[in-house]
Amino acid sequence: MAAPPFEPVPDASSYTVLSRRSRRLLRRFLDEHFATPLDLSKLPSLTAQLDRECRDLEGDLRCLLEDRLPSKASKWLSRSNDARRILHHLGGFAPCSPPASVRRMVEMDIPLLVKEVARIETVRVYAECSLQLEALVGDLEDAALAIVSQALPDNILSNLSSVRSSALQDMPGKQEKLLLAVKIMTSIEDKLASISCRRPQWTHLLMAVESRVEKALAIMKPQAITHHRAILASLGWPPGLSSSKLEKDKSFETSNPLVLMQGENKAIYSQSFLALCALQQLLVQREQRICAFSRSHKMYRSADGTDLHRYSCLDNSLWTIDELVNPIASRIEHHFHKWSDQPKFIFALVFKITRDFMDGVDHVLQPLVDRARLVGSSARETWVKAMVKMLLDYLEKEVFPVLVIRYEVRDGFLEVNTSWLHLVDLMITFDKRMRALATSGMPQMELFLEFEGISGSSSMFSIFREHSDWLQIWAEIELEDANNKLRPELENETSWLVCTHQKVLSFQEETESFLLSNREDFKAPSIADSVVKIVWHMVERAELLPTKPMKNQFIRSSSVVFLNDFFLFLVQRCQSVALVDANLEDDDMLRLAGSINVARYFEFVLREWNEDIRFLEMGVAESDYKNEDQHSLGSFFKDEIIYLVNLETDFLEEIMSAILLQFDTLCWDYIDNIEQLGMEQLEQQDSVLDEQCPCVSSRFVEALDMLKDCLNILRLTLNSIDFLDLWRSIADGLDHFIFKSITLSGIKLSYVGAKQYKTDMSALFLIFSAFCAKPEAFFPRTHDSLKILTMDKKDVAYLLNIMAGDERRKEEFLKLRGLFHVTVNQAEKILKSRTFKG
Repeated sequence: MAAPPFEPVPDASSYTVLSRRSRRLLRRFLDEHFATPLDLSKLPSLTAQLDRECRDLEGDLRCLLEDRLPSKASKWLSRSNDARRILHHLGGFAPCSPPASVRRMVEMDIPLLVKEVARIETVRVYAECSLQLEALVGDLEDAALAIVSQALPDNILSNLSSVRSSALQDMPGKQEKLLLAVKIMTSIEDKLASISCRRPQWTHLLMAVESRVEKALAIMKPQAITHHRAILASLGWPPGLSSSKLEKDKSFETSNPLVLMQGENKAIYSQSFLALCALQQLLVQREQRICAFSRSHKMYRSADGTDLHRYSCLDNSLWTIDELVNPIASRIEHHFHKWSDQPKFIFALVFKITRDFMDGVDHVLQPLVDRARLVGSSARETWVKAMVKMLLDYLEKEVFPVLVIRYEVRDGFLEVNTSWLHLVDLMITFDKRMRALATSGMPQMELFLEFEGISGSSSMFSIFREHSDWLQIWAEIELEDANNKLRPELENETSWLVCTHQKVLSFQEETESFLLSNREDFKAPSIADSVVKIVWHMVERAELLPTKPMKNQFIRSSSVVFLNDFFLFLVQRCQSVALVDANLEDDDMLRLAGSINVARYFEFVLREWNEDIRFLEMGVAESDYKNEDQHSLGSFFKDEIIYLVNLETDFLEEIMSAILLQFDTLCWDYIDNIEQLGMEQLEQQDSVLDEQCPCVSSRFVEALDMLKDCLNILRLTLNSIDFLDLWRSIADGLDHFIFKSITLSGIKLSYVGAKQYKTDMSALFLIFSAFCAKPEAFFPRTHDSLKILTMDKKDVAYLLNIMAGDERRKEEFLKLRGLFHVTVNQAEKILKSRTFKG
């Protein structure tokens, strides 16, 4: 251990161990006065002489303190007052700066002196800490050697009779030495914690002490555990597990040696339990200190080259309970091998043993845990976790590797998938039963465990923490199973039937129809519910995993892949529809409408899931991992939602384009003959009264019928939100088509032709009146052109006269006449298309 280059006089009140110099002086004094046994007779006179010298020294010290020291102090105070008075007097007459020597003393000498005094004080404290730690570590090493000197032989566990006769008699002395070592270790730990907090720069001192303490602990811990194992063996632990009784008598309960122990055996076990808990608690505090120091300072190494920050703070398991489980694991393993093809018996046996020994845990171990002052520790929970870990170790070594190999070589693929899923189901059931066993009798403890993250560390699914490849295989198997479940429904056309509402809705019901909250509201086929249930089943399985990255990996590899495959199938199903043909088939529109409803429903579901706390946390964690900007945080299904939105838009555009193209096809004959119709009726203008409304043109009826039928079918089959967007888009497209193809085509319309044109457009507006109160508002250009075309001769002439004037005046005049959606040039062209008789 490093020490400063000087030896300060030790302070007797600071530590009890004498220094080597003091020992030498004392030994020399004794050798001078007690050279032979006959010198012992001089002891009274020597004692009187020492008492007399002590009284003389005390008298001299009292004289110095009472007589000389006050006089010297008074003289120094008088001189100080005189000097202060003179300096004050001089300062009033000569306001000049102090001499250079004074400035140098104030600016340089005094700071150096203060710094040197602080350095000397630091060296003194360092020396005191070093001496104290030297003494404590030496005592710890002596205690460790004393424990080793009384170590049990290696074959002690194989000879239980010798344990009962001799080992138990020596146990109290061994436990006392262990408790003494723990007490010394506690003092060392308190001292090291103080140094780490107040003097973190003393890393060499910390490393030197840590190195020696590690060596002592490497001796103490195995011996303490060995002694505790010997006590358990003497008590008859573990009890016998009869295979025949377990199989034939399900009600058979194993005897519990913990409950049966009495008297001295119980006292010895309790003392060993408390000593081992004290040692473990001390090591936990030590590891926590090292972890905290490593996080806040640079990593340092111990003398043996070990990285001290490599330690992770101990989990909440107890060595004493682990020592109860370990012999059970070695004894129960042959039962596991016998039931390798029937894992349900393995889980049942572990649960039965855990439950049968619970009385001893509650009535014997929990009071000992409370006496050990292990804050936040529950013997019941720790016992359950230890049994779960025992089963996990077996599954990790014996069961899962076999399944993985068979999966990779595709040996009985379906059988492997079934075995894997069956094992997962058993793990889920076992997890729930063990968690209920751990929290029984403790209200609200389940919620507390989940909040603190304790249950995740003891979950059966923590086995995938160190085996991400196994987790990927499980996700692939779940995905394959989900596809097998959904495949029959994909091929069944009844699963794709659209939910329709045949009744006429009132205004209130029409308004509420836009508040969609379930599959029926979205008019989605029943297959959408099946897909949601399958996906949510996989999400719930992912919730069993202990960490967010593991949940993320499982959901991305199973649920998300399953959704994307279904969306691709949805696209392929609609690509077979040929709506661009001249004839629109109702079945094709139904298929497209159902696909749109499914996409809209899944968009709604995924947006709701995105707001769930579990997906918000996974989305944020994933965004942090990808270093994405903060605006995109928390959206776990962002890509899937964007894909669905584009899918809906594409399908709606396909329907709209098909309807507009067929309307265009059916209207060409009407457009080609509308001017001729006007010319034929021009001669009859005088006989047609303004109040008369001619019938809809026969060439326009077929297009209107087609449009009305398509919109009625879509209104029944398409969800209200998408249908609203669709009919408005169709109206806008028809407005552009009619305005460009008829109004601005340069045809000449007579008074009768204009009236006929207005009648035809009114019939078109009437189709859309079922969806809104003022359908002409969605045909703004057509509506404005009708205003112009139905003007009389005088108004047309006046308007043409205005058109010949100022450009700004033209625009203002059009707005005054309510023409907001046609330009000046378009209005002038429409006016010139009117013809009048005479």
